Amino acid sequence: MSQSTVITGISVLAPNGLGAEQYWKALLAGENGIAELSRFDASRYASKLAGEVRGFDAKDHLPGRLLPQTDISTRYGLVAADWALADAGVDAGTLTDYDKGVVTSNSQGGFEFTHREFHKLWSKGPEFVSVYESFAWFYAVNTGQISIRNTMRGPGAALVGEQAGGLDALGHARRTVRSGTKLVLSGGVDSAFDPWGWASQLSSGRVSTVADPRRAFLPFDADASGYVPGEGGAMLILEDAASARERGAGNIYGELAGYASTFDPKPGSGRPSGLRRAAELALADAGLRPGDIDVVFADASGVPALDRDEAEAIRGVFGAGGVPVTAPKSLTGRMYAGGGPADVVAALLAIRDQVIPHTAHVTRVPQEYGLDVVRDEPRDVPVKAALVLARGRWGFNSAVVVTGPSL
Repeated sequence: MSQSTVITGISVLAPNGLGAEQYWKALLAGENGIAELSRFDASRYASKLAGEVRGFDAKDHLPGRLLPQTDISTRYGLVAADWALADAGVDAGTLTDYDKGVVTSNSQGGFEFTHREFHKLWSKGPEFVSVYESFAWFYAVNTGQISIRNTMRGPGAALVGEQAGGLDALGHARRTVRSGTKLVLSGGVDSAFDPWGWASQLSSGRVSTVADPRRAFLPFDADASGYVPGEGGAMLILEDAASARERGAGNIYGELAGYASTFDPKPGSGRPSGLRRAAELALADAGLRPGDIDVVFADASGVPALDRDEAEAIRGVFGAGGVPVTAPKSLTGRMYAGGGPADVVAALLAIRDQVIPHTAHVTRVPQEYGLDVVRDEPRDVPVKAALVLARGRWGFNSAVVVTGPSL
């Protein structure tokens, strides 16, 4: 097996686009997927805005037998997996079943499903609880359901690292390919927009309470006040380059050239976060220097203290204004495990089309941040390599480097 891991299929299921191309067009057009929650009455909550996937009906995409078994996040994962496999030209006859693996990330579990069943338990009794509750809530269920549906019996894994987990899944998928599995489907999805799930998200204290959808999530802006939760995510097909060439893969979007993860020191220790180190390690893993990177897709939490911390890390690697920085998630909200993979898809399409999507709604970046944030409109520039960053609560940091196709 070669050491080059290429990406041959992509899919996105996001608040502002169903499918990678629709999502990409929405980013470039600045189409906002953030609005008031419609899934339940959120009027009594301090925060009412979310990046909610709209226009998606699982019955249009999945067999009826799967619907009683699955949480909405698993449905997103199954459909995104189908789209990514189709984009890569992979079907049941492509490779043997043990040559195909699945590695996904999910940070919230099957929240909506399990809370519905808990309500049955408390209000009606245990005999009314679905037997599928035994697995539908579990963080690893997306990996299992995708592998069963697509007869992918190779190595499987599930990673939990909040916003960083999606990039960790891609990094683990690359490791799996390098260990001998020819093809791995990987990415992440999340959704927790039932009342209990919403309350859980608000408990972090990091969710914006601003009511204007255009002003609620302003990463790196002087008026940043927190983030807006989103749902959805992305799936990608990673393959060994030689194997992809042998099977005649039609799409080669690029190479997952570098990956690294670090963990923050104990709060109050006075030591800096591990984000800068993650970026440096990912660049070293890719064999690239800071000057080789054409754009950084930032974690961009929208929490002022975390934005300052990330700005310091980026500035430390690239120098003040040394690289364009963007955060298209300002149009979708933070999709947790799905956010990093969606940024990787955007980075690959930026390389394909030679354009950097802008960070919508952001107008005033503090000078002390030293960041060249792409604002107002997309920026047409040569893009050959991109760095994608993600940070999860409790200290997770991950970084991925993607480069253009070399086949």
